[in-house]
Amino acid sequence: MNDIAQETVEQISEADFERFRSLFYRKTGIFFEPSKRYFVDKRLYERMKETGHANFRSYFTFMRFQASGEEFQSLVNAMTVNETYFFREHYQFEAMVSCLMDELSDIRPPGKDLRIWSVPSSTGEEPYSIAIYLLEYWRGLAERDVEIVSSDIDSRVLEQAKKGLYSKRSIQNIPAPVVNKYFKKTGNDYQLCDDIRESVSFCLINILAAKESRSLSRFDLIFCRNLLIYFDDQSRQRAAQVLYDALNPGGFIFLGHSESMSRICSLFKVRKVGDVIVYQKPLTGGSR
Repeated sequence: MNDIAQETVEQISEADFERFRSLFYRKTGIFFEPSKRYFVDKRLYERMKETGHANFRSYFTFMRFQASGEEFQSLVNAMTVNETYFFREHYQFEAMVSCLMDELSDIRPPGKDLRIWSVPSSTGEEPYSIAIYLLEYWRGLAERDVEIVSSDIDSRVLEQAKKGLYSKRSIQNIPAPVVNKYFKKTGNDYQLCDDIRESVSFCLINILAAKESRSLSRFDLIFCRNLLIYFDDQSRQRAAQVLYDALNPGGFIFLGHSESMSRICSLFKVRKVGDVIVYQKPLTGGSR
């Protein structure tokens, strides 16, 4: 690490901010409003100091043309927000086990695995919540195997997710008997058991990068909660097409409570399961 004092780092100009914002948007689909300027500048200064660059232009050239892409990934990690906890918006998990999994099982060929994609994974609370809910509350699991894949654009949180070590706050919404069944107290934290950790496959994916997103397909259920809120309209439309293409016919998508696919894309059928809104890919052309 190159230690450069804060006062020696040249201020980032408005033109430099626009240049960075444009590049970051093209590569990730994430658009920073002017109101986020302080947040962006703070993290850029941190990366400039860490890499030994006293001015933005030097850092930007280094980051943009580095062959390994390692610094851009570090910048993505710094710029993304990962705030989550187990059993968040639990009513969606309840809709999954009370209705959707049975419906999907009925339309898929016998013996075929059901596949679930959780994006973004953040530090793993969501995909692990899916696994726990299926084990605890879906009787069909005795007859149908389920594959869970979880992805994120942030390599740092993926490594945290794989470790499966969580604070008391992260697990506060899980019933005590379920905590005792799947977690072991380790100091002030809670270690998730190996069986649950091994039930989820994690991968580094930018869903707006065509080459990367094409590797994820044939899913029956997708949890894509609180990702689209970071995109502008154009990026949301691109993401919606990626999600649509990744689904098997008849498959479903859950979005965050403040998100609506209907305002983004007309390809999906809107379904209501109890009080929960889900979006379904029409069951045309048969199941794959």
